[in-house]
Amino acid sequence: MNTYKPILTSIALFLLIPLFYACGGEESSDRQTSQPEVEEAGLSDFELEHGIGPVTEPVEIGEIDPDLVTKGRNIYEMKCEMCHNYQGRMVGPELGNVLERRSPEFVMNFILNPGGMTRDHPVGQELLREYMTVMPFQNVQRDEARAIVEYLRFYYEENY
Repeated sequence: MNTYKPILTSIALFLLIPLFYACGGEESSDRQTSQPEVEEAGLSDFELEHGIGPVTEPVEIGEIDPDLVTKGRNIYEMKCEMCHNYQGRMVGPELGNVLERRSPEFVMNFILNPGGMTRDHPVGQELLREYMTVMPFQNVQRDEARAIVEYLRFYYEENY
């Protein structure tokens, strides 16, 4: 058995040397010193704050519109509540106070462009890491997304 010891030692060293070299201290010439992820994304200031999607300008928000609230509630109940609670975690984040965390434009862009937001926006990527699922596109039109925002505004005012 002693005749195999030098052979096993040689094999172990042969396998371990590349591992130590790969973990070594010198900076590889292939590596680039990276800028913050946001700069690499190439997003405008508006996109960083309000998301990526068809909403590219501020949405006019005035007094709560009861008709829009009703429309938004119906859409929310049909397309959103299976994955989102008002309070507490579900498949996706809670939405009862989402407008405290995000702008109406951001919420609309996430509804209208969930794949692009998850793929290309730092907040969308963060949400994907946290919830481990991409929000599916629910075939919601822009006016319907605006109605959902109106309903969420109403809900927040009534409950918080």
